[in-house]
Amino acid sequence: MLAIFLKTIPFFALIGVGYWAGRTRFFTQEATAYLTKFVFYFALSAMLFRFSANLSLAEVLDWTLVGAYLWGTAVVYGIATAVAFLRRLDVSTAAIEAQCAVIGNTGFLGVPMLVLLLGERAIGPVMLVLAVDLIVFSSLIVILITGSRDGRVSFRVLKTVGLGLLQNPMIVAMSAGLLWSALEIPIPAPLNEFLAILGGAATPGALFAIGASLASKSAERVQVAAWLSFCKLFLHPLFVAIAALWLFPVDTYSAGVIISAAALPVAGNVYILAQHYGVAPHRVSAAILFSTLLSVVTVSVVIAWVSGL
Repeated sequence: MLAIFLKTIPFFALIGVGYWAGRTRFFTQEATAYLTKFVFYFALSAMLFRFSANLSLAEVLDWTLVGAYLWGTAVVYGIATAVAFLRRLDVSTAAIEAQCAVIGNTGFLGVPMLVLLLGERAIGPVMLVLAVDLIVFSSLIVILITGSRDGRVSFRVLKTVGLGLLQNPMIVAMSAGLLWSALEIPIPAPLNEFLAILGGAATPGALFAIGASLASKSAERVQVAAWLSFCKLFLHPLFVAIAALWLFPVDTYSAGVIISAAALPVAGNVYILAQHYGVAPHRVSAAILFSTLLSVVTVSVVIAWVSGL
């Protein structure tokens, strides 16, 4: 446990440096936005393409693993939604809270950290988790919010969802990499070196950007934020573990990777969606802040546990 904790410390220390830079205004919100854009569109995309190009589709598309992660995630999504409705929240707010309960920071934190801590074999399962989050749940929240406001799910909503997926650089990078792999084209040495250098900026850049963005997050709606953090850091990995270890015949290594991915704190893109649609951005902001702070301990515990599997 101590060894794993010491290995995760550098990752969270980078987040802490970013937080300090944002809090002291050494890094302005505008600078953070541009750094995030660089990581999202360039560095992380290069990393994902390079990873994908060296994988086969079979290594990523494991339907049993998809089923295990989807089952565990759907249960927690349902619990968060039910609790929201019991508190008499509308569909849009319930959807945002459910998104906080299940969508972790897999792209910016999970990909670099889990691959380094759990080994290169973790690339496939981590990318699978990222794909499910982006394709299934990021689409679902748009459909729920827009559909509840319009009173129906129209072709316009589905078009918005489709265009959003096609324009997401992470999905584009993973798809392009897997296509490259399927065509069995070797990556030329200069291109591979270029992708390695650019992708190498993803880990420090993403972690610093997470910290800098946290500096602008508020701690309002503390009780709700605590509940959503509990869902994300405890219930989500718990139910994914139940699915992956007992309900579905998944190998223990892959199960450990998706359980670790499920234990990650709330993703920053949930706040972007909440702000875009004007639905409960303050509670999302607080949930991101709380879950990230608590994850310094909880993620280490989960990774130490799955490492023993």
